[in-house]
Amino acid sequence: MSRPVGETRWRAAGVNAALLALAALSLAPLAWMLSVSFMPRGEAAQFPPPLLPSAPTLDNYRELFARTGMARHFGNSLLLAVSITGLSLLVNTMAGYAFAKLRFRGRERLFQLLLAALVVPAQVAMLPLFLLMKQLGLVDSYWGVILPAMASVFGIFLVRQYARSIPDELIEAARIDGAGELRIFFRIVLPLLRPVLATLAVFTFMASWNDFMWPLIVLTGQEHYTLPVALASLSREHVMDVELMMAGAVVTVAPVLALFLLLQRHYLHGLLLGSVKG
Repeated sequence: MSRPVGETRWRAAGVNAALLALAALSLAPLAWMLSVSFMPRGEAAQFPPPLLPSAPTLDNYRELFARTGMARHFGNSLLLAVSITGLSLLVNTMAGYAFAKLRFRGRERLFQLLLAALVVPAQVAMLPLFLLMKQLGLVDSYWGVILPAMASVFGIFLVRQYARSIPDELIEAARIDGAGELRIFFRIVLPLLRPVLATLAVFTFMASWNDFMWPLIVLTGQEHYTLPVALASLSREHVMDVELMMAGAVVTVAPVLALFLLLQRHYLHGLLLGSVKG
C-alpha cells in the first residue's frame, strides 16, 4: 500500500532537516576554529568564549609563519604527501592489476595473506619497522616516511576489485596484437582505472598529510617535522596562545579539505563503483 504524497514529502523533509542538523553540529567546531584564528590575542580565553572575532586580524597567521617556521613544516608535509601519493598510486595500481588479471602460482594464497595483514594493528608493526629503517640508515630522513607508505593492503584490494571488471577479452586482444604487459598496463588498463585512482589518491593524500605517529617516531630533527608533529610541538610551547594554535590547525586542515571538495565527485564515483564491481 503506497503512502499519500503529503506524508512522503513530510517524511523526506524531516530526514533532510535531521541531516542538516547533524551537518551543522559536525561543522560547528571547524567554524569556531576558523573564527578563533582571526581573533586578537587573548580574546578566545574569555568566558563565555565569543563566537566571532571583535576585530578580525591576520596577526596569528603572520606570527605562525614568521616566528615558528611553519612554512618549512608545511613544505615538508606537502613534499611527503605528494611523493607518497604518487608512488603509492603506481605501486598499488600495478599490484592490484596483477592480482586481478595476471595468472601466477600462489596468487590467491598470497592475496589472502595480504588481507590477513589487515587485522594486525599498525602500532604492532612500528617497532620492527623502525628497527629496519634504522638498519637502512633512513631514520630522520624523508625516505624513512615515504618507503613504508609506498604500498598498502587497502590500496591493492581497492584496485584489484575495480580491475576485475575490465574485460579479459580486451587484454587478450592486446596481447595477440603483440603488446607487452607494461604497454597493456599503461596504455589500456591505467586509463580505465581513473575513477578508482582518484579515490585512492584522496585516501592516500589525506592519510599521509594527517599522519602523526610514524613521522613523530622516524623524524627526529625539527627541520624535518611535518605539520601535525610541528603543531603538537608548538602546543607545548604556546599552550596559552589559543588563537595561534587555531591558526595552525586551520593551516593543517585547509589543504586536505580543499582536496576532498575538489575531487569529491570522482572520489564518490570511484568508491561506489569499486564496491559493486568485480
